[in-house]
Amino acid sequence: MAQPPYDPYGYGSQDPYAQSYQPQPAVQHHHYGGPPSAPPTNGMATASMVCGLIGIVFCGFTAILAIIFGHVAQSQIRRTREGGSGMATAGLVMGYIVTAIWAIVWVIYIFVIAAAAGSSATY
Repeated sequence: MAQPPYDPYGYGSQDPYAQSYQPQPAVQHHHYGGPPSAPPTNGMATASMVCGLIGIVFCGFTAILAIIFGHVAQSQIRRTREGGSGMATAGLVMGYIVTAIWAIVWVIYIFVIAAAAGSSATY
């Protein structure tokens, strides 16, 4: 009969200083359908914010759309509980500010043209 190989640790082939690895049991989560998801963002709110941002470039014309889209978005968000309330508010604020700025610019522009036409008529 053959002798087993020499075991220096005396416990079969196990190293007493080796770290044992115990696989962790799989955790069962009872989230039926996964984690809760955020409500979808209202498209009118996005359109309001974008129109408000580009309103300064387009002489305030898109700022008027930002105001319209912002009010429509806020009423839809209240009714449907969609996301995007902050975007609708941002679009409204930018829309009103850009509209006011461009209204002042147009009034000054018209005043300057009228003053120039009045001064040229007197000579």
